[in-house]
Amino acid sequence: MHQPPVVSFEFFPPASEAMEERLYASVRRLAPLRPQFVSVTYGADGSTRERTHRVVERIVSETDLTCAPHLTCVGASREQVLDIARQYADMGIRHIVALRGDPPAGSKTYRPHPEGFAYASDLVAGLKTVADFEITVAAYPEVHPEATSPLGDLENLKRKIDAGASRAITQFFFDNERYLRFRDLCVAAGIEVPIVPGLLPITRFPQLLKFAGQCGASVPEWLRQRFEGLDDDPETRQLIAASVAIDQVQFLRRHGVEEFHFYTLNRSELSYAICHTLGLRPVPNARSA
Repeated sequence: MHQPPVVSFEFFPPASEAMEERLYASVRRLAPLRPQFVSVTYGADGSTRERTHRVVERIVSETDLTCAPHLTCVGASREQVLDIARQYADMGIRHIVALRGDPPAGSKTYRPHPEGFAYASDLVAGLKTVADFEITVAAYPEVHPEATSPLGDLENLKRKIDAGASRAITQFFFDNERYLRFRDLCVAAGIEVPIVPGLLPITRFPQLLKFAGQCGASVPEWLRQRFEGLDDDPETRQLIAASVAIDQVQFLRRHGVEEFHFYTLNRSELSYAICHTLGLRPVPNARSA
């Protein structure tokens, strides 16, 4: 019998009271599954810095979860970014998700802050000067939209690992064969850290299409057909979304994947159902927000 896999969950800082309630309800629901860690995103342009910090503080103080805040290079000097890292270290945080970050709203191209870290590999190296953080970085099975070539993208990932990252989480994908080929390419390039599949349970299909357009993920025709005509039928949508995600994790497990990261969008139902299928069961008495 397979051991249940290792899982982690991503949350984002809420923008309203109602969204805050949903976030902490999701944390409470998923915490008993004892994830390896939970990550908290940082607005695309660093705009949610304070809210991210508040969510991290609450998760650290009210739960037993290991929290891994996101940090980006965007919109801040090196010293400002490292100061945030020091604050996290003082809170007991020992794991950070280090990302370059997206251009600020209204900008089409990324330009490094004049006094900031230019790229995620620089950020990883900088964080290691603050504390011996465990650092997770991003990987792109379908190539980062701004990469000059697939090889250039792979070399960039290797730079991040060589700078001190110990894990890469992929952008979400639905073409499992692309992930497997990418994993093989990583091994061939000398990348020896886990390449953890990032999975996006589908709550709303139009939202998925928007996300996919932003990050260069392909949406297969068979997936479009499955969700066709269900805009006003949330129950059927949820059943199909669960079925798609469960098929995906079972396929990946057959190919040796033992670690999964879920982009929860602050909702717990689908991630919980998928984890149950993977054999994870709640641990009683886990402290949750």
